Amino acid sequence: MKRFHVHVKVDNLARSIHFYSNLFGQQPAVLKDDYAKWMLEDPRLNFAISHHAGAAAGIEHLGFQFESSDELDLMTSALKAADVAVLDERGTTCCYAQSDKGWVHDPTGIAWETFVTHGSATTYGGAPTAASSGAMCCAPPEAVAVSASIAVARSSKPKLNKGEALACAPGSGCC
Repeated sequence: MKRFHVHVKVDNLARSIHFYSNLFGQQPAVLKDDYAKWMLEDPRLNFAISHHAGAAAGIEHLGFQFESSDELDLMTSALKAADVAVLDERGTTCCYAQSDKGWVHDPTGIAWETFVTHGSATTYGGAPTAASSGAMCCAPPEAVAVSASIAVARSSKPKLNKGEALACAPGSGCC
C-alpha cells in the first residue's frame, strides 16, 4: 500500500513545526535541526518540511512512498512503459533516510518522487555537510525540471519523451 508524500520548504522551521503539529494533532515522527516529518495514518500521508538558507519557501515536490521495492518497481515500470522519463536513484541518502527512488515531472513541470525507504541516515543528503551547505537532495536538479518543461512545451503529447529529463545520473550527488 502506498502513502501520499508532500515535501514543503519553509522559511521558519520552528514556527512551521508548531503549526503543523497542531494541524495534524501530533508531533513529528522525525525532527532534526533543518527538517521535520509527520507520518499520518488518516489520511495516509508522509508530510515533510525543511529549511535551507537561500531556498525559496513552497511546495518542493509530491510523491508516493511505497512499502516494498516490488511496489516501487511496478510503478517505475508502468511510467517507463508510458514513455515517461524516469530518473532512477538506488541506494541514495536523502531526508535522513536510505532510499531507492525515482523522479518524474508531470506535464506542468511539478516534480514527483516515488520511493521506498530502507532505513534511517544521520545526514540530510549524501554527505555530512549537505544540510549545512544548503544542498538539495530531495528534488531533482533544476536542469531536470527545465529539461522536462522544454520537452512538454515541444510535445503535443502530455508526456515526456524518453531521455529528455536525464540531465542527472544516478549516484552523481545531484539529488
